[in-house]
Amino acid sequence: MWAVFALLSAFFAALTSILAKAGMGDINSNLAVAVRTVVVLVMAWVIVFFTGAQAGLGEINRKSLVFLILSGVATGLSWLCYFRALQTGPASRVIPIDKFSVVIGMILAFVVLKEAFTIKALIGGVLIAAGTFVLIF
Repeated sequence: MWAVFALLSAFFAALTSILAKAGMGDINSNLAVAVRTVVVLVMAWVIVFFTGAQAGLGEINRKSLVFLILSGVATGLSWLCYFRALQTGPASRVIPIDKFSVVIGMILAFVVLKEAFTIKALIGGVLIAAGTFVLIF
């Protein structure tokens, strides 16, 4: 089931890029991120309450909270940089560079999370990196 959600994530991420580029126009990229963030915030809380997940709020421990906050900061910085790049550059070049985050994420998963490093992961990472560099140069 996780693979279905991962594919849906890829589809919506691609759609997000195109919709953002089409909708931004002359709007300041930081303002565009703020508008998008409000929509995401409202959607997330509606889903939390719809599924009854708000009951778990009190169960979040300090370590989890710190990492979730840091993740939120990283997300915000990523979105601000991404929207600025989309506003000033061609989407067909910005998107592949942004997706290089897959390779960086894989490396961090091996180093920080101590996930298993496999030849399959190495080949996939190299192919993604090669594809990124072919598209941007």
